[in-house]
Amino acid sequence: MTAYTATVTVRLKHGVLDPEAETTQRALERLEFDLEDLRSADQFEIDLDAVDADAAADRAGEMAERLLANPTIHDYEVDVAHR
Repeated sequence: MTAYTATVTVRLKHGVLDPEAETTQRALERLEFDLEDLRSADQFEIDLDAVDADAAADRAGEMAERLLANPTIHDYEVDVAHR
């Protein structure tokens, strides 16, 4: 087994209201930052042991599907690196 860190980034799907991002975007624009769009995201770093990077990604993806993300309203991305 090899030690990996899986990073799962969870975002609301396009078209789902994101009040946190809307409020933050308005505040940044008041500070004179020019933005086209802003989306909020949650990021989870998971340390785990697996036989290879693909197995680690599969386990982290299962965690995202079962708990970390709601597939109805969220998209998620999994990145894996050696720990």
